[in-house]
Amino acid sequence: MTTSLPAETALEPGAAPAAAPSAPAAAPSSSAAVPTRRTAFHPLTVAEVRRLTEDAIEVTFAVPESLEGSYDYLPGQYVALRTTLEGQEIRRSYSICAEPKPGEIRVAIKRDLGGLFSSWANEFLKAGDVLDVMSPSGGFISKHPMNGLNHPEDIDLSTEDVFVAVAAGSGITPVISIARTVLAASETVRFDLVYANKAAMDVMFLEELADLKDKYPSRFALHHVLSREQRISPLLTGRIDAEKLAALIDSVLPTRNVDEWFLCGPFELVQMCRDTLADRGVEAEKIRFELFTTGQPNRPEGQAGRPVVADPGAEAYDITFRLDGLQGKVASPTHARETILNAALRVRPDVPFACAGGVCGTCRAKLVTGTVEMEENYALEPDELEKGYILTCQSRPTSSDVTVDYDA
Repeated sequence: MTTSLPAETALEPGAAPAAAPSAPAAAPSSSAAVPTRRTAFHPLTVAEVRRLTEDAIEVTFAVPESLEGSYDYLPGQYVALRTTLEGQEIRRSYSICAEPKPGEIRVAIKRDLGGLFSSWANEFLKAGDVLDVMSPSGGFISKHPMNGLNHPEDIDLSTEDVFVAVAAGSGITPVISIARTVLAASETVRFDLVYANKAAMDVMFLEELADLKDKYPSRFALHHVLSREQRISPLLTGRIDAEKLAALIDSVLPTRNVDEWFLCGPFELVQMCRDTLADRGVEAEKIRFELFTTGQPNRPEGQAGRPVVADPGAEAYDITFRLDGLQGKVASPTHARETILNAALRVRPDVPFACAGGVCGTCRAKLVTGTVEMEENYALEPDELEKGYILTCQSRPTSSDVTVDYDA
């Protein structure tokens, strides 16, 4: 079957070039009011599984009325899915791909090469199956406040806000949720999307994006960029590198008046976009980003809770943690070099985590006493680090006693 994209009709020159460059921007600090809610898993039934591409599905979970308050969310947030495969507990995080709607949660799952959960879901997941689904979380959201979760009509948008998103592959999932919501919330909002894929057959939500274009022809601009297929415009052919992004900015994107930028996809693409925008003087607080890979292609999928054999007489780190108002303690053998999360899970299986790879931020806690070494950090922003927050899935003790607070 041949998949075709819409005609390349949205290549008219955009607004004037961006303002003169200023100093490079650091990672943005969130000005969005992310709800502080203790994440928890609940069993949800799969209502529908819909094929998006050969390697991607959309999964709809039915949320019972008794749990609707636990699954309120903001466009751009994610949930973690939990199940047991081949005798081991697996958790994977997936962005919600629909605008807020009570009674359901929809996510898209793209098959990863060698990915245990994504491969299983694409081959075997079906309506009627039950998975543990974590309550929504995440800070990849618009800074525009909502007066209440799940009420997009309460979004506070000014009359002429302009949003631009650059997404690649499955990075479209949170972006389409944001786009649908803000376009429906105001008749004057404009949303430009640059969406990169290898080929037309890889484009997720192809029909839904075309429907958005038809519904908002003057306010939604869609630019498909394909790296392995020739498009009419050279600008839309090939990988998005710094040169191509600069050309897109100069020719088709309304960069001067952009209120917010949304970047979502692989580490290399997101970092390149951040650097390019910073070089062009875009303020850090206008850039929202989410990583779907860590930039380490050979790094194994994150896991936590691996068994550690502790010799009662061996030297160990003493780890104390606070969770839901209760204090837990665990000894971590120094030879094991395990993370705080790994150790804590031995005595509290409900310690929060999702990706275990330093990306999602679910395992965030505040370091109260002691010192740690944090291997990776793709989730915490500079202001959080300054306040003493760490990712417990990436942090290993470097002092004999360490205390962390998950409730902080």
